[in-house]
Formats: sequence, C-alpha cells, structure tokens
Amino acid sequence: MSDEDKTPDCGTVLSEVYLYLDLECSETRRELIRRHLDDCTHCLHEYGIEHEVKALVARCCGSETAPRELRERLRLKLNDLVIDVESREYLS
Repeated sequence: MSDEDKTPDCGTVLSEVYLYLDLECSETRRELIRRHLDDCTHCLHEYGIEHEVKALVARCCGSETAPRELRERLRLKLNDLVIDVESREYLS
C-alpha cells in the first residue's frame, strides 16, 4: 500500500463513501476512511448527507437491494454531479 493509500484525501474518501457504507472495502480501508471522516468536517458533512440518503432508501425499500449494475450507474452519476458542482464553485 502506498503512502497515498494510507492517508486518503477528501476526493478519494467521498468517491469511496458508498463502498464504506456498504461494507464493500477491506477492513484496513474502512479504518482509514473512518479516521478521515472523524477528522475532516467537510467530508463528515458530505458523509452525513450520503448516510441520510442511504437510510431513507433503506426505510422505503425494506430488505430489497438494487442490482449491482444500477448501483454502479448511480455511483458514476453522483461522481459526475460532485465534479460538476465542484467545478462551478471553483469558477465562481
């Protein structure tokens, strides 16, 4: 694991938040992301939003799970949205 992998930046953490929430990453990676979320108020705020959306979907859908292809398409769309919003904020 490289030094970059040991200390993930905000962009990496936010791009992996669904993997973290869905327990789809290694324990080592989960711990690194958790520590970053504990220390970074920006990411913690973003994570809180993501966590709330996930909780709402879970309440509405019960024990149903989305197909893997749908989850991946949504992840890509959300990543595009985050990049677009960040670009607009940078240009302002």
